[in-house]
Amino acid sequence: MPGETVQVRLPEDLCRDALQQFGSRFADVQELVTFVLQECVRGEAIRMDEEEQRILENRLKDLGYI
Repeated sequence: MPGETVQVRLPEDLCRDALQQFGSRFADVQELVTFVLQECVRGEAIRMDEEEQRILENRLKDLGYI
């Protein structure tokens, strides 16, 4: 269900270092990790779209449309 959360355990020193580096952009580690995971998922979706476009273009070339 949307809105449900899970607990993730991270090394304390990693969290502290991440907040020192990115604390001006994110209120806490949870917000930072959420952003990073969303970007990773979005990036994978973009790569899939590019691959699908390449396949479609190749099919159109094979059919003589391009």
